[in-house]
Amino acid sequence: MKNTISITLFISMIFFTVTTFGANSKKIKLSSPDGKTETQINIEKDIRYSVSQDNVLVLAPSKIAMILSDGITWGTDPKIKDIQEKSVNKIIDAPFYKTKKVADQYNQVTIQFEKNWGLEFRVYNDGVAYRFTSTKKGSYQVVNEIANYQFTNDANATVPYVYSPGDQEHQLSQSFENTYTRLKISELDKDRLMFLPLSVEAPKGKRVTITESDLRNYPGMYFKATEKENTLTAFYAPLRNEVEEHSGYNNLQVIVKSRYKYIAEIKNARNFPWRAAIVTDNDVDLANTTMTYKLAEESVIKNTDWIKPGKVAWDWWNNWNLEGVDFKAGINNETYKYYIDFASKNGVEYVILDEGWSVNKVYDLMQVVPEINLEELIAYAKERNVDIILWAGYYAFDKDMEKVCKHYSQMGVKGFKVDFMNGDDQEMVYFNERVAKMCAKYELIADLHGTYKPAGLQRTYPNILNFEGVHGLEQMKWQPATCDQVTYDVTLPFIRMISGPVDYTQGAMNNAVKALNTITNVVETQYYPNFSKPMSQGTRMHQLAEYVIFLSPLNMLCDTPTNYEKNPVSTEFIASIPTVWDETKTIEGKMGEYIVTARRHGDTWFIGGLNNWDAREIIINLKEITGKSGEATIFKDGVNADMNGVDFVKKTETVTGNLTIRMAPGGGFVVKI
Repeated sequence: MKNTISITLFISMIFFTVTTFGANSKKIKLSSPDGKTETQINIEKDIRYSVSQDNVLVLAPSKIAMILSDGITWGTDPKIKDIQEKSVNKIIDAPFYKTKKVADQYNQVTIQFEKNWGLEFRVYNDGVAYRFTSTKKGSYQVVNEIANYQFTNDANATVPYVYSPGDQEHQLSQSFENTYTRLKISELDKDRLMFLPLSVEAPKGKRVTITESDLRNYPGMYFKATEKENTLTAFYAPLRNEVEEHSGYNNLQVIVKSRYKYIAEIKNARNFPWRAAIVTDNDVDLANTTMTYKLAEESVIKNTDWIKPGKVAWDWWNNWNLEGVDFKAGINNETYKYYIDFASKNGVEYVILDEGWSVNKVYDLMQVVPEINLEELIAYAKERNVDIILWAGYYAFDKDMEKVCKHYSQMGVKGFKVDFMNGDDQEMVYFNERVAKMCAKYELIADLHGTYKPAGLQRTYPNILNFEGVHGLEQMKWQPATCDQVTYDVTLPFIRMISGPVDYTQGAMNNAVKALNTITNVVETQYYPNFSKPMSQGTRMHQLAEYVIFLSPLNMLCDTPTNYEKNPVSTEFIASIPTVWDETKTIEGKMGEYIVTARRHGDTWFIGGLNNWDAREIIINLKEITGKSGEATIFKDGVNADMNGVDFVKKTETVTGNLTIRMAPGGGFVVKI
């Protein structure tokens, strides 16, 4: 007969219980502050945990463990030394996030085991997170971390595969830019890696979305579909060993030639990354989650006054195309002075010098092309209240990181866009942290391009304002017409963006829709890839609304200044919209269909709507959302936007009740009040 002892602790409510079955067999239950979400941790011969919400099991008992190089496996025959619990309710300051104040409320249990390791579990109202901890001394390797996600049925999963299939190394050398695939778990490609975040439907209309946070000096998590029913299994890139320099795009990258048989080298006691399962009743709650930010380590930068978010006039997407000028447009001072004048006139804070300002095909950022005089450009920009950001290939930046940061900071450069990391093994993850730390030392902001999703670094080092890891508008320079960017746009806010900001780079003035051919009565796409004069999919209002919907503290104006000058109404709006927010709430939406989000900056509210390819009518109550009624400025699709994507209407009207707005196929809207 089992000897059963139950311990129940009362705080303001019952949230923690331990039930013992014999000496080393325990069941630990931990509930959320509202009592609706619960995890049960089963500690027996191995460790498994489950997750339920509203008494609905959404994650069946799922095994976790960590295998070390010395033959020890944390999680096999675990022997408990101590169990501690706590309840937290505090407010986090978040100066560059979607809301300035983040409510952080959770219940936590910390379990210490023999052999210098432990587990921490946190339960929030909208999910469960856990992580391994270690007090182990000396150096060792992590061979593998086991994380099996056992779902309760063959549910639909919305996942981003790595960009290209192929052998393991080919799949691991990628920039985390892909559209989403929706299939049942059993139908997922077992030979292709999936990256995070990803989302799985659960019983009773619930949804489980998986991501990670506080990812530092440790490889990022992928998922693989397995033969085991309803299961996704974690996979991590092994640590790189040999690399080949002067390879890849323009000889600016490295190719990994071999890897070790372990995923991480550990030298000190540490906490490992949080594994988060966000559980929601609906997609609106998912878009509103802040769990990833809350799980990250707090800022190590105490004075953030020098960190300046803002908008950036960008050169690369529009291929330096200028019209009506009396000089040859391209990578030269005349062109960049034109960009600076445009930025100054419109109150745009930055101009970026993207790829091309430094000598190409060499790993040396100290070599500037002869067509560029940086000192002259920086002085010219400073006189016009504009700052300069420089693009940098990761390997060249890494070779001389402090020298580069010190030199260009002293020259007056304000930040770097670092590109082509193309991986998230331990070395690449640690590189991103070193960039954050070095840039902070010289008071430089950074935009991490060509990299994985945000995983908490933006809280720890808030000078990292943006991350790519998104199938952004740059893809429209080369993607075929079969690419459905519009549907992606109304999917990413519910998946990718829950992990943090996106360097999506919106703002196209050439807008292609799917229009009816009145002769053949067939709907035809107007979009086609064009590298030098690219276009977006969807309407002009779709582009404007992305400045409200997408979180980007450092937000690009992707099109050419002369295109913006020909579209002054759109340009005035884009140039004036804030990039950081005091308050944010998604108020309506469904993944892959549409989204409506309201953001407040000071006393001004912006409400944005994005649509898929189905025409849609939205009814919003401005007073209910913003606490205000009265005069509102409305940007919405024109009556002919379904035939001509640039057609829109701007009007100002007094609104006292509900406001009805029609979104065209691929459309959008913005309301400013």
